[in-house]
Amino acid sequence: MATSGSILGNPVRRVEDPRILAGEAKYFDDLEPTGCAHVVFVRSTMAHAKITGVDIGEAASMPGVLAVHTKDTLALEPVAGMMAPPAFSRPPLADGVVRFVGDIIAVVVAETRAQAVDAAEMVVVDYDPLPVVVDAEAALKDGAPLLFPDHGSNVAVDFVTMGATADPTILDGAEVVVSGRFVNQRLAPVPMEPNGILVEPGDTVTITVPTQGPHGVRDPLAPVLGLEPDKVRVIAPAVGGGFGAKTGAYVEHIVAAVLAQQLGRPVKWTETRSENMVSMVHGRGQIQDVDLALTKDGMFQAVRCKVTQDAGAYSQIGAFLPFLTRTMAHGVYEFPKVELTAISAVTNTTPTGAYRGAGRPEAAAFLERIIDMAADEIGMDPIEIRKKNFIPPDKFPYSTTTFANYDVGEYAKSLDEAVRVAGYDQLRADQKARRESGDVKQLGIGVAAYVEITSGGMFQEFGSVEVKPDGSAVATVGTSAHGQGHETTFTMIVSDLLGIPMDKITLVQSDTAVVPRGSGTMGSRSLQIGGSAIYRASEGVLEKAKVLAAHLLEANVDDIVLHDGGKVGVAGVPASALTWGELAEAAEDASRRPDDWEGKLAAELDFNQGEATFPFGAHIAVVEVDMETGRVELIRHVAVDDCGKVLNPLIVQGQQHGGIAQGVAQAMYEGVVYDEDGNPLTANLMDYAMPSAAEFPSFEASNTETPTPLNPLGAKGIGESGTIGSTPAVQNAVVDALSHLGVRHLDMPFTSERVWRAIRDATPA
Repeated sequence: MATSGSILGNPVRRVEDPRILAGEAKYFDDLEPTGCAHVVFVRSTMAHAKITGVDIGEAASMPGVLAVHTKDTLALEPVAGMMAPPAFSRPPLADGVVRFVGDIIAVVVAETRAQAVDAAEMVVVDYDPLPVVVDAEAALKDGAPLLFPDHGSNVAVDFVTMGATADPTILDGAEVVVSGRFVNQRLAPVPMEPNGILVEPGDTVTITVPTQGPHGVRDPLAPVLGLEPDKVRVIAPAVGGGFGAKTGAYVEHIVAAVLAQQLGRPVKWTETRSENMVSMVHGRGQIQDVDLALTKDGMFQAVRCKVTQDAGAYSQIGAFLPFLTRTMAHGVYEFPKVELTAISAVTNTTPTGAYRGAGRPEAAAFLERIIDMAADEIGMDPIEIRKKNFIPPDKFPYSTTTFANYDVGEYAKSLDEAVRVAGYDQLRADQKARRESGDVKQLGIGVAAYVEITSGGMFQEFGSVEVKPDGSAVATVGTSAHGQGHETTFTMIVSDLLGIPMDKITLVQSDTAVVPRGSGTMGSRSLQIGGSAIYRASEGVLEKAKVLAAHLLEANVDDIVLHDGGKVGVAGVPASALTWGELAEAAEDASRRPDDWEGKLAAELDFNQGEATFPFGAHIAVVEVDMETGRVELIRHVAVDDCGKVLNPLIVQGQQHGGIAQGVAQAMYEGVVYDEDGNPLTANLMDYAMPSAAEFPSFEASNTETPTPLNPLGAKGIGESGTIGSTPAVQNAVVDALSHLGVRHLDMPFTSERVWRAIRDATPA
């Protein structure tokens, strides 16, 4: 792939960071075009109720108010849910019923945001309360309150009817069966920048929105506005995080776009943090009932899991995520039999969606937890039981019984490295000594091995490269960065193949007016798909350059090479070579280029990888648990993640660190909580325990490399790996610290109170 002098594989500092750190980067809320009006939404304060009246009279008469609308004055089509029955569609403005705290009842548009806020507070809503259900299992019981009575049940998606059949004999003949019930709690994504949109009407409607995929916002908005897609331009400026929650168009985007079109002036909506906590989709939200069958000597025979997924009030992508949990239910293990059935239920809570890992962390979580319970049951070390059941390297490519086609894997290699770095044997010795001495702070060691799917179902991406007469290059790609370092990595690829310095390469992305198509950034797909598109386009430019150079130098094209220093010319004759600027200039001069030459010195294509890739890794977490207070402290976290070929170690480690932090946060701190009436008890950052860097140790992140054969870079995804491996490692560590007391399992998050109660209940008086 690269010569000995290749830049690829070397640490290169992110070129996009200086303008962000210096405050020069523009976010959507920095933009305030002339005549911009502001939108504020009136949201339900009740989780489930009939709307018996909405009085907008006083609000409409407030200073600066341009319009106040309810569903009666702003008729918008309901938005269909993913895979859900039509009855579950969400009206952008509540159509007589609200189904969660945060559901939109009315919208106010005013000259200033302050005026819109004041007017929104004057909208009076009368409610007739309806019964509430906030638990997915309760929502599936007979007699449960129905969110959509016309449908007749709260079942959004039943994966059994979609082919995920149950086998009552799957555990028959097992020597040992270990069972567990795990709660993978609901989380809020909490990106640093909340949601929002700026819409500027005109011959072409220009929409600036913090999104992970501009085309994914444009395509659903264009028909709502009655426009062809090329008449809607969507731009993603600097974006302050997404984590899966900023994909597609929200109903708030639809309302703002329609209002801008009606008013004929720019309209902006900026979400507050409190709004963000109840209106941006949540993640996770699974209850998992798991059985693992194995022999007495630790060989796995079958695993069975029943998932109950909380879809929230309206069925969106969250209802679909058990499909990915099922896909990855094999994990890194050679199970003879795997069964995962799932039902997604609607509840009177914020809708759930994709959140860093999106269905895959949930699979690793239940597998790694039940395997630790099995190891404890048969008295086997958690490292040994895993290695005994790994899929061996010589069986790849490997097709699982859940229809995943693993590309390559060396699972023992990453686990062995994690064991070495952690000093596993010494940790076990330290743990034994603390237990024997009755130390107040007991040591817990947690192990997790995982495999995940990246670029699943999204194999294709647009990429182009063009060289300009001044010797610079422009690379265009359909992915859309929001913090991952695309500008650095993609320009590294162009520089490596063409010899053009990185500072002379511009990356164009995140704008539907200049990027013809694109699937955006999600599912850890950007480098392997978008980067490979840039790689192939760079190859195309080099081949065209060789043809042009051969013509200009009157040489055989087979003798033309790329010289050190970025010139193209005859092999072995550096003096007979042309600069990229000279070639690009000649390409635009009909008198100098070959007769059959087409266009500029450029190439574009849609790279299609054909299949997903499957990164993997192993994590070891070390915790101290205070036996008097229940306080848990993570003192070490070792991560060995394999994302195929590493192109820039600095960016890979940055993704590892961020992912580990979010995964640890789920295990130890975070969780969305509702009371029985559907009121969110964690609707701001005073109550939702999102940790800062001060709560974490320095992570010990490293990599093994098993390049994938599916793309020219050999790269797999890394954006979500840390999140997948870290959560079960920490959970296993905390349970391990208490296992000598007889504690077999503890659900997340590990608040001091929860852990203290487990210690108290397990310890004799």
